[in-house]
Amino acid sequence: MATAAQFSYITVNSPNFHPSANKPFAFSCQLKDGAKFYTDVTSSRRKPKLLSIVCSNSSPSSDSISSTAKTRSEVLTPFRSVRMFFYVAFIASAGLGGLIASTRLIAALANSSRAAEVPEILKGLGIDLVAVSVFAFLYYRENRAKNAQVARLVREENLANLKLRVDEKKIVPLSAFRGIARLVILAGPSAFISECFRLSEPFTDGLLERGVLVVPFATDGISPSFEFEENEELEEKISRRKRLWQLAPLYATEWTKWIDEQKKLANVSPESPVYLSLRLDGRVRGSGVGYPPWNAFVVQLPPVKGIWSGLLDGMDGRV
Repeated sequence: MATAAQFSYITVNSPNFHPSANKPFAFSCQLKDGAKFYTDVTSSRRKPKLLSIVCSNSSPSSDSISSTAKTRSEVLTPFRSVRMFFYVAFIASAGLGGLIASTRLIAALANSSRAAEVPEILKGLGIDLVAVSVFAFLYYRENRAKNAQVARLVREENLANLKLRVDEKKIVPLSAFRGIARLVILAGPSAFISECFRLSEPFTDGLLERGVLVVPFATDGISPSFEFEENEELEEKISRRKRLWQLAPLYATEWTKWIDEQKKLANVSPESPVYLSLRLDGRVRGSGVGYPPWNAFVVQLPPVKGIWSGLLDGMDGRV
C-alpha cells in the first residue's frame, strides 16, 4: 500500500514564550499510530512563526494483514487445527508401525523357520501403509483448504484497507463499514457506472433499508456524472439516492491493482465490468460480470433495522 502523507500547520503565538532569536530549538511528537514528526523552530519576538509539520502515516504491513487473516481463519474454523494435529499423529503412528513391520518382514524372510509369520506381517504392513496414505491425503486436503481460506481472507483484508471518501471532510478505510453497511463495489467504465445508477433507482428505498451502499469505481479514469432531478417534491427521494451513492474510492492505483488481481483469479477479462457485494462482516458475499442484480439484493437481504435486526445479520447468502 502506498504511504499517505498528511500536512498540518501550527501557529505559535504566546505572550509568555520568548525563544532566543539566535538559537533555534526543536521539538518532536509521537502520534497514536507510532509515527513521529520533528521540526525546528526559529521565532521572532515581533511576529508569530508559522510552522509546517509533515506527518506520514503508513498503511498496515503485509505481515500484520497476514496475521489478521490467520486469526480470522482460526475463528471461522476453530477445529481445523485439532483435526490437522490428529492427522499428523496418526501418520506418525502408522509410519512407526510400518517401520517396525518392515524390520520384522526382513527378519522373517531371512529366517526360513519364521516363514509362517510372513502373511501376518504383510497384512499389518499393508494396513499401516493404507493408514499413512489416507491420513496424509486428509492432511493435504485440510491444509490446502486452510491456505485457500487464508489467501481469500488476505485479499479481503487488503480490500478492507482501501480508502473511501464519505464526504469532503471524511476519509475512512473500507473496514469502517463492517457491521454497518453492505457495500456493493462496481468496477467498469463510466458508462457502465451510469447505467448501474439508472437501474438502481426503483430499488433505492429497499437497498437502503438493507444497509446497501454503492462504491462506484470507474476503470477508464472518467468520473461518472450522477444526475439528480431538482424538484422540491422529490427532495427526500433525491436525498436517499445521494446517500446510496455517496461513497467514492480514493487512490485509484490501489483499487485498480486489487480489482485486477480478483479478475485474474476468476479468469475474467480485464476489460469486463464487474460487481462485488460484501456482507455486513466485510466478507465477500458474491460477485459477477455485468450489472448487479439490485432486485435480488432487495429480495434476499434482511433489513438492518426492525425486529429482524441482528438475528439475520449473517444471513447474507452463500459466501
